[in-house]
Amino acid sequence: MKKILAVCGVGQGTSLLLKMNIEEELKKLGFEADVDNTSISMVVSETPDYIVTNSEFAKQLVNHPSQIIIVENYFDNNEIAVALEKIFK
Repeated sequence: MKKILAVCGVGQGTSLLLKMNIEEELKKLGFEADVDNTSISMVVSETPDYIVTNSEFAKQLVNHPSQIIIVENYFDNNEIAVALEKIFK
């Protein structure tokens, strides 16, 4: 099963919301993944298949081995769904 990490600055509120929205959209799309959330400082020690974050945090992950998926608005489920469809189809 693929692993996805939702990443924000502190790794609590915003990334938790992003995690929940990712899980909701994965369910709608019929895809399965293990989704968790963390902070930008902690993700450097993780190696998920995918990291979902915004473009500002993505700049700090240029050399990270995981595939970075950029979502600018963590509250926009349509943007999240489009991003997920690109990698899971």
